[in-house]
Amino acid sequence: MLDRTVGTPKKRSRARSLGAVALAACTGLVLSACGSTKDTVASGGDGDGTGKVGVILPLLTSPFWQAYNDYVPKMAKSEGVDALKTVNSNSDPSQQITDINNQLNQGVKGLVVAPLDSAAIEAGLDQAERKGVPVVAVDVAPEKGKVAMVVRANNVAYGEKACQYLGEHITSGKVVQIMGDLASVNGRDRSEAFRACVKEKFPKLKVLEIPAKWESDAAASKLDTLLNANPDIKGIYMQAGGVYLAPTLQTLKSKGMLKKTGEAGHITIVSNDGISQEFDAIRKGEIDATVSQPADLYAKYGMYYIKAAMAGKTFKVGPTDHDSEIVKLPSGILEDQLPAPLVTKDNVDDAALWGNSA
Repeated sequence: MLDRTVGTPKKRSRARSLGAVALAACTGLVLSACGSTKDTVASGGDGDGTGKVGVILPLLTSPFWQAYNDYVPKMAKSEGVDALKTVNSNSDPSQQITDINNQLNQGVKGLVVAPLDSAAIEAGLDQAERKGVPVVAVDVAPEKGKVAMVVRANNVAYGEKACQYLGEHITSGKVVQIMGDLASVNGRDRSEAFRACVKEKFPKLKVLEIPAKWESDAAASKLDTLLNANPDIKGIYMQAGGVYLAPTLQTLKSKGMLKKTGEAGHITIVSNDGISQEFDAIRKGEIDATVSQPADLYAKYGMYYIKAAMAGKTFKVGPTDHDSEIVKLPSGILEDQLPAPLVTKDNVDDAALWGNSA
């Protein structure tokens, strides 16, 4: 993955007037003193980007979030952010609001939060706004509330990439998507995109669904039940390899259904996350592909944006200098959509993939 910091905008070499100069200064990623605009969001902070930053995790039972947690202090140091020790909300949205309030009461000047529930997080964001503390959301976009930036990959593309891969490798039959929590925009985006893509492009596939809420036990038990009733399953889409990979493989193995790629009866499996365990499973032929969520870049740009927001900087819709694009969500919130490549046996050993170095 790329490891470049977001730079200042490139200025035009010539300007016909002072107005042109002002316009050029406002065309880059980071804006300051460019006036009021609906495409930018202002920050709080003391104006110099310094002060303690609280970092709140959704959970630590997934290898993905364990990797992100490991990257946080490294990226905080590289970006010059004074980050406190991370706080784990243990998959409890109510606890996450309490964690936010506790951090605010400790006097943090900024917060980097990975929301568990896209709607429930609004209460915590409102508390931060009242105290003038900017917030950067990582991985999940809130439905409401003020954040300086959402650092996230395009989760609609996750579902579409999984659909495309399965559709290209399975001509017809039943495929399963093991879904995430539909209270999270991530779970909804992936589920709806996968469903819509199959309907439009691969109508000979029949989608069966398991609502598992990012819970490994739920995934295992429901998959077991589904396979009993549908032993002719040909494909599986796991929306989170960090929590679904092990239980899925174990369930298939217990039923004698875990066949390697190329073997008769192999079930084509696509995942999301990009953890090293998925890469090993691809190498072994147990699963076929995964979409690599950039845990390293989530930490890096979470730190970058919170420092910028604390310094009073604002952001604009458009391409960045790190192969991503800032978009405006329907809620009006800005989101930096980071690249998330599809990983198969062809590129699984690429040293640039964070899962090969975590």
